[in-house]
Order: sequence, then structure tokens, then C-alpha cells
Amino acid sequence: MEDPNRPVTGYPAPNPNHNGYAAGNPPPSGTAYPYTAPPPTAYYINQNNPYNQQSYHPDPYSARRATCLRRIFAFVIGLIIIFGTITFIVWLVLRPQVPEFRVDSFSVSNFTVGNNSLVSFTSEVSLTARNPNKKMRLDYDHIEAVVFYKSESLADTTIPPFSQDTKSETSIKANFAAAGSYVDNRVVDGINGDRSKNGNVEFNLRMLSRVKFEAKAWRMRRRFLKVFCGDLVVGIPSNGRSGTLTSGPKQCREGI
Repeated sequence: MEDPNRPVTGYPAPNPNHNGYAAGNPPPSGTAYPYTAPPPTAYYINQNNPYNQQSYHPDPYSARRATCLRRIFAFVIGLIIIFGTITFIVWLVLRPQVPEFRVDSFSVSNFTVGNNSLVSFTSEVSLTARNPNKKMRLDYDHIEAVVFYKSESLADTTIPPFSQDTKSETSIKANFAAAGSYVDNRVVDGINGDRSKNGNVEFNLRMLSRVKFEAKAWRMRRRFLKVFCGDLVVGIPSNGRSGTLTSGPKQCREGI
């Protein structure tokens, strides 16, 4: 008969101390408990994952185009700066000035205003054009002149082209003729009212011309010159005789 107190063989004897030390004999201070090291972790990359693939591929042709555009832009800016500098230096050297105009005489003959709003007269205007430039000569062409009463056109003409040397004056004449030109009733009333007061009528003269500034080695493109000669008071007798400018020579205003 087997002894019930005999331990069963084939199994390890139970150890009440799981740390591997006998009861009553604790491990010394600072002793580490043995443990099983974890298996090494393998880093796995899924090559089929689109987030792990490089999505940006630089285009060498785009970089070349950008570089070429930058160079072209810099070249154009450089040309603009150089051209502007040269123009400014030439302007400082030449100092172009607008020509000056003066009305020396204004005569009106056979001035009549009918009840049917028709105006007839002949007129001759003498002007002096002055070139104030020291280093630039002037060429005028396509000169148009118009005589106004206030803002109403009465007659127009064309002045022949001419040229001016530096620091010179040129006398020019403009002949006008109106044969039954129709005007508004308010113009007729205004002219008759002015003549009834003191026999004077106030006219305006406007001219438009193309002018070119020229130096020895420099030519500017043609520009439009505007000339306005206002407040030209002409005494017109009632007997049909010729009327003349009552205020003497009149300086005009010019602009380009």
C-alpha cells in the first residue's frame, strides 16, 4: 500500500517562493529579478502603401523655364531702367520747353448777323510764335485754327507748316472767312447785345498743331500742341468798316 504522504514523482515540486530564492533568505538589496527578454521587434514597411511612396517628383524642365523667365524679366527691367536713365539725362541736358504764341493783331471786316441766325465776316489774325529752346529746333505741321464766340465755332482755317531755329521768333498769319455760317439763336443774341453796349465783340482763337522737337543727335516724336488765345476784344463799327483789336497784343496759353 502506497504512502499517501509520499510526493508524486514526475512533476516539479512546488516552490512557494516564485522569485527563485528560498524562504527566509531574501535577495540582497539591489538584486534584479530575472525575466525573459522580449523578442526583437521587426520594422516592416508595406511597399504597397501609397503613403509610404514618394509622391513628389521635381520636373527639371519646369525649373529651367522658371529660371529663363526670371532672366527675361530681369533683362526687361534692366532695359527700362537704362532707357529711363538715358531719357532723363537727355532731358536735363536739352531741357525742352513749350513754344510761346502771341496775338499781335485781330481784324474783322464785313461783320453781319442776320435775323435767320447767319453770320458773315472776314478776318485776319497775325501771331508771333517764339521758340524759347536753346538747343532744340521746332517743326510745325498740320496747323488748324478756329475762331470762336464764347464756345460757338464761327470759322476755321489751316496755317501752312513752318520751322523754327533755336531762340527765334516767327510771324504767321491766319485768314478766316464765314459766308452765311449758321449759329445758335443765343449766339446771335449775345453778339447783338455786346455790339449794342459798346460796339465790341469778344472772340477766342484756338489752334492745334503737330510739333517735333529736334536737336543735333536727338529727335522726339511729334506731339500735339494746343494753343488758346482768349479774350480777344475787337471793336466792330456799325458802318461796316474793319474792326481791330482794342486790347493790344495778347499772350496765349500753350500746352502739350
